[in-house]
Amino acid sequence: MGLLSKSEIEEWLNKDLNERLVITPILDPREQISEGAVDLRLSTTFILTQKTEFARMDPTQGKEQLKAEIQKYQFRVSKRFHEEFVLHPHQLVLGATLEYLSFPDGLGGYVLSRSSWGRLGLVIATAAFVNPGFKGCLTLELLNHGEVPLVLCPGMRIAQLALHRVTGKPGAHPTRYRCPTEPQFSLIYNDKDLEHWGRRELAT
Repeated sequence: MGLLSKSEIEEWLNKDLNERLVITPILDPREQISEGAVDLRLSTTFILTQKTEFARMDPTQGKEQLKAEIQKYQFRVSKRFHEEFVLHPHQLVLGATLEYLSFPDGLGGYVLSRSSWGRLGLVIATAAFVNPGFKGCLTLELLNHGEVPLVLCPGMRIAQLALHRVTGKPGAHPTRYRCPTEPQFSLIYNDKDLEHWGRRELAT
């Protein structure tokens, strides 16, 4: 399973509509499309956590309680183009790609940090695989592993999308994040087995 070359990526971007890879907008194709990958830009919306509000986050406490707690624990911040967003050391923030993507059944992808940002301590994705059939803006888990604050601005090329062919018959594409256009809150409360594996009082 090899990565697509630059010419192959361009071919997929220009196929018939029902087979086409859609990545829009691509503001500068010469800069963004390279051998094996497409650079993706940072969008304008971020999800932050309110550290002072909660002692801990317990995913096993029950679906409705967990759902309500996540919504209180996280909040959205928007920045305009040319405005700064400061990501502090060891801070985790959810962002999103400026680009909207639509994957055909024959392609999958991996989201990777651009090496130039990685050398400054920035990690942009911990859930890196993109399924065939995915549609939407990608949520990015932005984590500053460095020791100094990083200034991020909407529109910066911050991630790479590596593309590869998928063989075999296309199947269903179950996903809990459907056609997002901005960062998505965690939907971990939809995991059906969370409560089963939570801590229980031992029988005496």
